Amino acid sequence: MIFIGICGASGSGKSTLADSLAAALGSRCLVLQQDCYYKDRSDLPFEERCQLNYDEPSSFDHDALLEDVQTLMAGRPITRKGYDYAHHRRADTEELIYPPDVLLLEGIHCFHDERLLKLMYLKLYMNVDADICLLRRIERDIMERGRSIDSISHQYRQTVRPMFEKYIRSYVNLADVIVARGGKNARIVEILAGYVSDELHKRQMAQEE
Repeated sequence: MIFIGICGASGSGKSTLADSLAAALGSRCLVLQQDCYYKDRSDLPFEERCQLNYDEPSSFDHDALLEDVQTLMAGRPITRKGYDYAHHRRADTEELIYPPDVLLLEGIHCFHDERLLKLMYLKLYMNVDADICLLRRIERDIMERGRSIDSISHQYRQTVRPMFEKYIRSYVNLADVIVARGGKNARIVEILAGYVSDELHKRQMAQEE
């Protein structure tokens, strides 16, 4: 299995790049979202859940994510994890996900856990202007996550931007490839898909020898 990490700021195009690359590679590719591995805080009242810092690395269950990646790499299936953004709680299912040839993980802190980082064959960092990221985040959170402008603005000022400056900005130093212009960069998708396909072919040939 080829394991690829896609990291960058919120709104930088991580999901778009992951989906585009998965479409180019076909059914042999699977996308995992780090957001699905937020720690379950359903024990807290909704009002308290709204006040949590979801952009801090400790808000994620890194151990559970690592275990699922290792399980897939060992050739065994996992259950699909999910997250309810409107209510700030986990939404896991019993659906089985089977090991793919290519596993893509995208998330703001997918380079944070050194154990996970060591498993990645390729590390991509999305380098996009902060203003563009904010505009994309506003559009996404309103259309897909049921958020208001006030809540988006408050979260951005209180946690999103500070955590980017403290953690996410420096992840660029861990990347193998820096991706400009976001996830709709068709040329980089074409290049990456070709590179990964060649590597899969080499591994298949080596196994047949």
